[in-house]
Amino acid sequence: MNSKTILKTIPVVAVLAFSQVTAQRGIPPKDVVTITHTTNYPEHLDFLPEMVNLLKVPEGWTVSVAASGLGKPRMLYYTPNGNIYITRRDAGDVLLLKDTNNDGVFDDIKTVVAEFKGVHGITMKDGLLYLCNNNELRQYRINADGTLWDKKMLFNDMPSAGQHPNRTMDFGPDGKLYISIGTLCNDCKESDREAASLVQVNPVTWKRTIFASGLRNMIGFDWHPQTKELWGIDNGGDAKGDDWPPEELNLIKEGKNYGYPFAYAKKEIDRTREDPAGDSKDKLVENTEPSMMEFQAHMAPIGYQFFPSGTPFSGDALINWHGSWNRSKPVGFKVQRIKFSNGKPVAAEDFLTGFLKGKTRFGRPAGVAIAANGTVYISDDANGVLYSIKQIK
Repeated sequence: MNSKTILKTIPVVAVLAFSQVTAQRGIPPKDVVTITHTTNYPEHLDFLPEMVNLLKVPEGWTVSVAASGLGKPRMLYYTPNGNIYITRRDAGDVLLLKDTNNDGVFDDIKTVVAEFKGVHGITMKDGLLYLCNNNELRQYRINADGTLWDKKMLFNDMPSAGQHPNRTMDFGPDGKLYISIGTLCNDCKESDREAASLVQVNPVTWKRTIFASGLRNMIGFDWHPQTKELWGIDNGGDAKGDDWPPEELNLIKEGKNYGYPFAYAKKEIDRTREDPAGDSKDKLVENTEPSMMEFQAHMAPIGYQFFPSGTPFSGDALINWHGSWNRSKPVGFKVQRIKFSNGKPVAAEDFLTGFLKGKTRFGRPAGVAIAANGTVYISDDANGVLYSIKQIK
């Protein structure tokens, strides 16, 4: 089997001063804590068709390859007529995939946008396609064959990319456009107010306002199909040990702050940080929102989407865990279903697993799209594969 080894382990020891600690996170209760931070990339294995047999899905479901050879596919948008658009950040382009004979495999693949450096976010509304990179939002008209024309640049002044350039966006039930803007660094107090936030865009004037703040890097977000509430999955910080801070699922409300960079999860104050000038973390965190569910640190959430109404798992959500690069034992590299009851998350269970085995992996789930019939599409940006997961009839 042809493989590329990118396994690298670099222990970095940091002495962190705490005035208070959280024992539930495995941090011993003393004033000075030594944390060993490890950079650990699992060994990459090139994809072979038989690897599909290594993947596991829930009973009554099946997984297959819907397309391959896609390079580094990221975000997906599934259209009402069964086509899929895929953004490719590294290539700076957008692909259009069609299944011309309805056999479940996309056999017609073409580039419909080129030379859009870092393009990542994608959505549609009223027959128009929207794309964004770290600082620019574009609008396109869609031809009958799915190709695009009449490009318009709506604005190009979002915060510079920094360490988290992967903007995502979607239109909400209110008709407004929402764009997630990650922090420009790993762990710092931003000078740009739009960094580490979710912004709301007026589709008439294209003016932006900050909808929610204190969100370190909320790539995945979506509205619950029944309650219409907005939920987002946020990436925790790096270099604070194997198990803290956690990844977190938040109920996003207008005008609320979700703690970053001074707190994570359920208002757990980050004692590794100095107090902000003229104030204290404790006082600032009092007015922030706690997370609704927490997950293992460093799993790196990307795609997040609810099953639409009329599907068997309607009201539940899927999270794509892109996988760790900074934990002594790799975690993530899978898709999980988040079960909701009465509009609130209650449990998480595996939905698509098998990419990771020990210190090797052959896939990193990135984008997710769920069709009206419940078919799930998952992009793998490590091996250029688009997977289809559907119920067995």
